[in-house]
Amino acid sequence: MSEPIKNRYDFVLFFDVENGNPNGDPDAGNMPRVDAETGYGIVTDVCLKRKIRNYVEATREGKQGYEIYIKDGVPLNDSDARALEANGYPTNDNGLKGLKKKDPDADAKIRDFMCSTFYDVRTFGAVMTTFVKAALNCGQVRGPVQLTFARSIDRIEPDEVTITRVAITKAEDAERKDTEMGRKYVVPYALYRCEGFVSANLARKTTGFSEEDLELLWEAILNMFEIDHSAARGKMAVRKLIIFKHSSEFGDAPAHKLFDAVSVHKREDVEYPRSFDDYEPIVIDRSAIPDTVTVDERD
Repeated sequence: MSEPIKNRYDFVLFFDVENGNPNGDPDAGNMPRVDAETGYGIVTDVCLKRKIRNYVEATREGKQGYEIYIKDGVPLNDSDARALEANGYPTNDNGLKGLKKKDPDADAKIRDFMCSTFYDVRTFGAVMTTFVKAALNCGQVRGPVQLTFARSIDRIEPDEVTITRVAITKAEDAERKDTEMGRKYVVPYALYRCEGFVSANLARKTTGFSEEDLELLWEAILNMFEIDHSAARGKMAVRKLIIFKHSSEFGDAPAHKLFDAVSVHKREDVEYPRSFDDYEPIVIDRSAIPDTVTVDERD
């Protein structure tokens, strides 16, 4: 693997949805997530990380070091067992007594295997303490890349759309009707903003997250909706990724001050935005950014 990154990064991401449900809330009948007090839309960090994982899995399939730890159909314990077996440790109760005393580096070896094998562990970290049959588990890794919840720029008003279908659920119902009614929830349009952090310190000390991994992260963020189209999500697209690169491992400015330098507002003549063109161009106040922090705009 390449050397860990040496610079801290912060970033701002803008993406939008048109006639889709960007992140359903299971506690509200799968309606789009909304801040109950303000009416602003929400997309969780977990939702966005899932799309990044899916992109990496699809585009780096079979490439060593780019497997995905948290994925459909693969129990976490199965992946944990691979780390134990790769280092010659038993995965049952036999012979575990005193193992850590004999090999004080056992935890580090297991953690390093997980980080070098799984891209999402190396990037986002993971809690890998579910392997209860072994006195040794894969531990807890704090990842260098973290995302906030995304929040819509303006209030959203989800629509409940009634639909009809010709596929009848029950055989007895098919004898008396030709269609059934259903519902789906959509956001007519919303522009969302998410913020993120990349810690060079955690990359160096813990996971080994490298420059190659970083470029893949940017690639995945920019393209995460392109391989995730579905009728439920409508039309989603990344509109802008703004990357702040610091000159050192610990950074040259607080993240919130960099984030505050980025703003976007809807046009004065628009009451209900229905496209990205209903917003003014995204503005970056360069005067608020130290000279030692470089700005990279991607879309």
